[in-house]
Amino acid sequence: MQYRKLGRTGVEVSTQCLGAMMFGAVGNPDHDESERIIHRALDAGINFVDTADMYSAGESEEIVGRALKGRRDDVVLASKFFFPLGDERNARGGSRRYIVRAVEASLRRLGTDHIDLYQMHRPDWDTDLEETLDALTDLVRQGKVRYIGSSSFPADQIVEAQWAAARRGGARFVCEQPQYSIFARSIEDAMLPTAQRHGMGVIPWSPLAGGWLTGKYRRDETAPAGSRFAPSDDSNWKGRTVDTDPSAPVRFDAVERLTEIADEAGLPLTHMALAFVGEHPAITSAIIGPKTMAQLDDLLAAADIRLDPAVLDAIDEVVPPGTDIAGIKHLTGNPALNPENRRRPR
Repeated sequence: MQYRKLGRTGVEVSTQCLGAMMFGAVGNPDHDESERIIHRALDAGINFVDTADMYSAGESEEIVGRALKGRRDDVVLASKFFFPLGDERNARGGSRRYIVRAVEASLRRLGTDHIDLYQMHRPDWDTDLEETLDALTDLVRQGKVRYIGSSSFPADQIVEAQWAAARRGGARFVCEQPQYSIFARSIEDAMLPTAQRHGMGVIPWSPLAGGWLTGKYRRDETAPAGSRFAPSDDSNWKGRTVDTDPSAPVRFDAVERLTEIADEAGLPLTHMALAFVGEHPAITSAIIGPKTMAQLDDLLAAADIRLDPAVLDAIDEVVPPGTDIAGIKHLTGNPALNPENRRRPR
């Protein structure tokens, strides 16, 4: 396992970050097995664990907290806030009222007195960004949070957050957590260069494109229900064969070509896809999200792989730099792209 500095913080984190989204009801409901997976990851050299309050409605944080007992000081622990956990109107978003409440709940579930990296899970377009940053700065000054970060922020919002923090003399986002994979490369155009200019760490999620870059989806087979990368109308996706989605053939063609490139390089496709993400100089640590011990062991085997320039050039021929492949939606949450916000009212 290799290690890199998290932006300009001076903190060293492993180049693989253990994502905990699959621990709990959404993924693996066996708490004991999930804890064993966490311990195996730590024993392999991973010192960076990322969870969120919304993962299985807090269950993931509880599993992570139990697993880290006695090993807390060895781990850079990250969590996130933003999404609602219930029906209460104000129990969501980036308001001071909610942030103060959310961090206390996460600390309780994690069984710790501080979170090393506390991240805003999505931009809150309805809340003053300065209110959010002021509240997070107070948490840093209180010692409940060591650093703050963002997730799925577009480049312009990253810049605005950096400027707002500088104006007010508060804590700034030291890290961004975007979607990034061979299939989702649009952040190479603006977001990654922006993070580099501001000295931010970058810890991408879904480097395997929700299973597309593992061979999870195959032609003429029924699609797994609830896939993050299924068509937007998920009710029409369930129970259908994957190739009935209009954009699926393009993805299948790409997977087949990428598999050939991986075979020629002597690598499993999964390993090539993970190594690709780590080759970008802006990337600090790629988030892996195993659900089973076998998946973890396979992902760990890719930790130190480097790709030859010829392999990277071949990948660029399949999915050009700065682009997303058909059917893969890059999630920035920017409402400016919604039809109602880019069309004049009638």
